[in-house]
Amino acid sequence: MKIIIVGNGKVGYAIACQMAAEKHDIVLVDHAPAALLKADSTLDVMCMEGNGASISVLMSAGVPTADLVIAVTGLDETNLVCCLIAKKLGAKHTIARVRNPEYRRDALMLKREIGLDMVINPDLAAAREISRIISFPAAFSVEPFSHGRMDMIGFQVSEQDNLVGVSLGDYHRDGSADVLICAVERQGEYIIPNGTFIPRAGDHLYMIGTKAKLQEMLKRMGRTPQKVKDVSIFGGSRIAMYLTWELEKTNPHTRVRIVERNSRKCLQLASQLPHAMVIEGDGTDNALIASENIFQADAFVSLTDRDEENLLMAMSARHAGIPKVLAKMTRPNYMDIVRSTNIDSLISPKDIVTNQITRYVRALANSEGSAVESLYQMLGGEVEAVEFHATSSAGAVLHTCLKDLKLKPHILIAAIARGDEIIMPGGMTRICEGDRVVVVSKSIGLQDLTDILR
Repeated sequence: MKIIIVGNGKVGYAIACQMAAEKHDIVLVDHAPAALLKADSTLDVMCMEGNGASISVLMSAGVPTADLVIAVTGLDETNLVCCLIAKKLGAKHTIARVRNPEYRRDALMLKREIGLDMVINPDLAAAREISRIISFPAAFSVEPFSHGRMDMIGFQVSEQDNLVGVSLGDYHRDGSADVLICAVERQGEYIIPNGTFIPRAGDHLYMIGTKAKLQEMLKRMGRTPQKVKDVSIFGGSRIAMYLTWELEKTNPHTRVRIVERNSRKCLQLASQLPHAMVIEGDGTDNALIASENIFQADAFVSLTDRDEENLLMAMSARHAGIPKVLAKMTRPNYMDIVRSTNIDSLISPKDIVTNQITRYVRALANSEGSAVESLYQMLGGEVEAVEFHATSSAGAVLHTCLKDLKLKPHILIAAIARGDEIIMPGGMTRICEGDRVVVVSKSIGLQDLTDILR
């Protein structure tokens, strides 16, 4: 596919990396030559300097023959104008990044009037992910599938978990919740487990099932269910605003405190979030932390624009004993440092958006086959969970017992949604037309359900 990306900031570069890796024809447009330098030297893409809202620049970039135009500059209005022009010039599909909360209620109208095929909001997407993780305190990641009817959670195995030292086959044979452990990270090694796999303390396991069954499994492992009632947020960013709204929707009784040093931001937050406590001050000040009981919370979320502050405050919150700690991180070079700490979850808005774009592009590239419904890249992008809608084109996969399918190595059919039923598949399970099928694999860029076959 021919894809034109306008804007080469962190999000634009991350999308270009992923799309180039999947062998698409990429043109990257940015008005700043310095922003293009890294992409030009490290990626197999064509770089063009210019204003992404300029008709002549878009014409030169090849927009009239483009399959997809993605506008992710730092200005919402530029992104909208770029997509409007791109549609008029003949681009088949357009995606715009729109972050301003004022546009939140206008998304449907924007799509209709401007011809947008997709609106992406990294801040809202990050807030929703944080809200899901807070609702599942035992997990460091929570990804929904089948329109939220099942989740894939990631959690770290502790010495106290009773599945340590027992093979998965034996553990499930003794009777367990209807869930499936589908991916493992162990000391830098990435594993798609089978029944002989034996979990150890320190492993990062990924498990899929309905919310109720996942909670049941965690209780069986010996974990006491926790509820998050008080949340402290460091940094009054857009994500903080969206997160507070999300928490109010999912659990109206959650108490939220936001610490922000900027007076203007505090006034804006206070007017938009009447039920939250907005505290003006330096969140790194120990006196303020003590006087406002910032660390007397069930969860702490660090959401400033500075990775260093987010990391330090998250470590301080963990040291203070807060059971659930999350931090926003944008720089990949910090990830190894953070993994050596015991911070629960890292939130990367650009990675979330890259997943959304990748899912959309794969669905476009395979519009005649079994469309990609959801996509989640985990373990540093080494493992993917892809949800497919099984259509008649997946004939070789349909109506055959899974044990008889000749699958590629490192492929696991993790779950099937059939109508209102969620199925954890076994060897005798068959995939039927209309099913939604979640496949976990070491990253090989699955685009169609039939790609799982040798």
